Amino acid sequence: MNRRRLMGTVAAAAGTALIPGRATAAGDGMAARVRPYLDRALAAGAPSAVFGVIRDGRRYVAGAAKDGPAPDGRTVFQLGSIGKTFTATALARAVGAGRVRLDTPLTLPPGFTVPRGKTRHITLRDLATHSSGLPRLPANLLDDADPYNPYAHYTLRDLAAGLPRTALVTEPGSAYAYSNLGFGLLGQALAFDGVDVMLRRRVTAPLRLPDTTTTLRPDMASRKAVGHMEGEAVPDWRDRVLSGAGTSMYSTADDMLRYLSAQLRPERSPLREAIELTQRHHFTDPGTGLRLGLGWHFGTLADGRTVTWHNGGTYGFSTCAVFHRKSGTAALMMVNTFSGDGATSFDALAFDLLAELAGS
Repeated sequence: MNRRRLMGTVAAAAGTALIPGRATAAGDGMAARVRPYLDRALAAGAPSAVFGVIRDGRRYVAGAAKDGPAPDGRTVFQLGSIGKTFTATALARAVGAGRVRLDTPLTLPPGFTVPRGKTRHITLRDLATHSSGLPRLPANLLDDADPYNPYAHYTLRDLAAGLPRTALVTEPGSAYAYSNLGFGLLGQALAFDGVDVMLRRRVTAPLRLPDTTTTLRPDMASRKAVGHMEGEAVPDWRDRVLSGAGTSMYSTADDMLRYLSAQLRPERSPLREAIELTQRHHFTDPGTGLRLGLGWHFGTLADGRTVTWHNGGTYGFSTCAVFHRKSGTAALMMVNTFSGDGATSFDALAFDLLAELAGS
């Protein structure tokens, strides 16, 4: 892929033929239900795939690979933008503790010029619902960027220099405009220059998610899938500034099913109030009717049921998590390839699997 085309895909990131592959067992007959979706993921170009399911209060994980050992529940993938829901949970915790309100204006330390609209300031709710009007990326992010690792070079000094060049694409609170910059700034507003530590202390540690982190420990490195783009191995993304957008977070299927279990049954979680707040309806895009919680998106299955979801992607990985709280069902998809313009082909597998299991 040439550099111009590759850099042009940064803003986007975040068939049914059967292909033989080695699969890990899901147990209790669930493997037979999940296997067709693993085959479809491999057919769509994934070197390997893991699917996780929650049904009837039980968790199942199955993996498959075109070559070599199949991944399992402990295999490490980059999570991508599903990490935004962790930042939203941290916001919800701060609201519950009385440290901020959802309508608190976005503020950053001196030297960081916060863009504002003609009618009002950007609020924390705006950031968490992609209605801030901020563009998807900082104006200067791609200046001198590594085309395969576009966030790695970006510093707080770069952010300070780029914010005055940033123009809002819509007025705050008026329309949906997906923004990695917005969620990156939300993280910095909650814990300036300490976002990764904040997410660990306030979200992943209380929920017992040891492998959901931006720091790849040696034991995690030995379990990590290699990311791919167009069949070629690519490096993991690194991000020291906008990591609240999920750009550099890792996780596993086991961790993510634990997380989805907390979403399905918040009353059993130490973060009950925060999780409930993230799942409430907070914004509707007037143009499309798209409804959002804090971080989470609400969608509709073919039979009309409302589900809660988020997907994610880096240049080497694609993920999707979707759940239907009323039936207590969730589905997770993780593959080690960049989905590019075909993101919906992988995401659709998670939605289709959930629809099948929730309806049976």
